[in-house]
Amino acid sequence: MIKKTKLQAYNSPTFLAYALIAPAAIYILCIVAWPLIETVRLSFTNSSLAGEDYIGTKNFAKMLSSTKFHKIIIRTFVWMFFSVSLKLIIGLIGAALLNSHLKGRAVFRVLVMPPWIIPIAIGMLGWLWLYNGYFGIIAGVGMRTGILDGPFGFLAYKQSAFISTIIADVWVGTPMCTVFFLAAMQGVPKDLYEAAYCDGASKWDRFYSITLPQITPVIITMALLSAIWTFNSFEIIWILTEGGPRGATTTLIIDTYKQALGNYKFGRGAARAVVVVILLTLFAVFYLSLLAQINRKVASE
Repeated sequence: MIKKTKLQAYNSPTFLAYALIAPAAIYILCIVAWPLIETVRLSFTNSSLAGEDYIGTKNFAKMLSSTKFHKIIIRTFVWMFFSVSLKLIIGLIGAALLNSHLKGRAVFRVLVMPPWIIPIAIGMLGWLWLYNGYFGIIAGVGMRTGILDGPFGFLAYKQSAFISTIIADVWVGTPMCTVFFLAAMQGVPKDLYEAAYCDGASKWDRFYSITLPQITPVIITMALLSAIWTFNSFEIIWILTEGGPRGATTTLIIDTYKQALGNYKFGRGAARAVVVVILLTLFAVFYLSLLAQINRKVASE
């Protein structure tokens, strides 16, 4: 009877489900959970090339009391806010245009993809050339049109470098937003537009009253994903400016890299990485609660 019971347990759907997800669970534990636990452990040490000793919360205390770190946090959120906002706005406009009845829209849909498909390193090398004050196209056009009096290095000054990195990040991330918004718009029932058209609604009224409410969950999802990816963006800033000039483009990720691998202060870098995880977790919790509220509202309507 006992053997029969064990055999039935092994043949049950529950056991089969656990057996199927076990490899993925083990993989996640090895690739995600263990490095995260090790990072948390290192954050309470003064780990460096010279060794490590347990120092408690001194890394966090020093980090949170630093005015420089406060500026880095503010700069990171400002950089992320402008970058994500521009991605969503431009992506929404682009999706609306690609969803309309334009001649050759299939070609335009293909042309949207290259910034997303091209490897970031190659794309940023192109932007380095564009931003060059002597050989770049942007500076050349500016001088020919009289906007610039002479060569201008866009990555050599604080404000211009900050704006330049935002533009490059928007160039990389906008195609993804456009494609997702376009897919969402194509899923909106045509009957809604036809009924609104019969009622005399203009194109703007139909977009504002039908399209936006219908694709709001997708907009929120893309906002969260884009915020997380932008917050964690490393290659764009590092290739263009390496966090300079004079720290003007140093975000939390760049600062974490400089502390951990640039200065070989692994404990300080781990403490910053823990802060990143906490902030991103708060993003995810806020997103899930907001999305749940929107889904309940849509279901009630």
